[in-house]
Amino acid sequence: MVTTDDRAQRLLESAAKFRAPFQLDPTLALYSPQDNVDSLAHPRIAAWMNFIGRDYVPKLPAAREPVLLLLPCTRTKPYILSTEHRRINAALLEAGFVPAAPAEPVLLAFRAEGEPEALFSLAPLVHPDGVVVHRAVISEPLGLVPYEHMLAWPGGTSPAVLYDDPGLFEDRGNAVSPWRADCTAERVSATRWKWGPAEKRAYVAMHNAMAEAVATALARFGGVYARRISWVAPGLTHRSFVLAKAERAAHGIVATRQVGAERLALTGANDLLPPALALTALPTRPQCAAALARLAQRLGRSPAEAAGHFGRGGGDATPLALPELLEDLLAAVLPGPRARAA
Repeated sequence: MVTTDDRAQRLLESAAKFRAPFQLDPTLALYSPQDNVDSLAHPRIAAWMNFIGRDYVPKLPAAREPVLLLLPCTRTKPYILSTEHRRINAALLEAGFVPAAPAEPVLLAFRAEGEPEALFSLAPLVHPDGVVVHRAVISEPLGLVPYEHMLAWPGGTSPAVLYDDPGLFEDRGNAVSPWRADCTAERVSATRWKWGPAEKRAYVAMHNAMAEAVATALARFGGVYARRISWVAPGLTHRSFVLAKAERAAHGIVATRQVGAERLALTGANDLLPPALALTALPTRPQCAAALARLAQRLGRSPAEAAGHFGRGGGDATPLALPELLEDLLAAVLPGPRARAA
């Protein structure tokens, strides 16, 4: 029998992901697709969606080439303190980018020995060559989180430092809320569950709501960027939020989800955006294969032997944070001779 004590234990695990002074809002602990769908009516989430979808406008330094760089959300809150974001941002700084504003004082408390203060700035990054990178995070249940509003926004404390949401990854086996009356998941082991029809249907609803949220925002202000790059891991839900139907096969991302006798379509932001405002989803599968080969060479192993290291991003991260793939990110952000010089 599953009881509310199970949720209490999950809340303890969620709270442990936060570093003081940042704290979990228990009403924003979302453990299943159904929790995610319900969260869209949460006052904090609804207000955020209205802000990003209707009011928010990026404020960028003057630039010849402004670039939007969408990064994935992370279990660590704030995102910028995660291993993944630290490594990505460090690579941008090493390539010559400089933040347009100082680091956030509250974040400097987490600075490790040898890390530059610039690593903890939430401001756009400016390159001497005229490129400005505006960082944002693609997230459920928030859709789009501009870096500068990671900690605060006009509504107060940003919900981006208040929530925990592992709820849209079925293969992890724990993305369920068995204490809910509408839970249809089946327990397959002591620690793993298999989604039922209610979870699958809610997944499609939340997936498409997040794609719409991203597209609604970019339809308003995406034209300020010369390039729009989504740097999210292949095969994960965040990549699926972005891709149009015609792009999915090349990325190994399904276009539909079977729910009982129905096959429900998955919509990506690029389905809803005009081609001129579409996001470029990177890294590509060929880039990942080439990066794995370079990693294997660096480690002195075969690609098969290096695959585990690749999948873990060399530690507590994803492949997005590996030097071999960060070469491809820099080439996209600083195309041509500039990336090679950097």
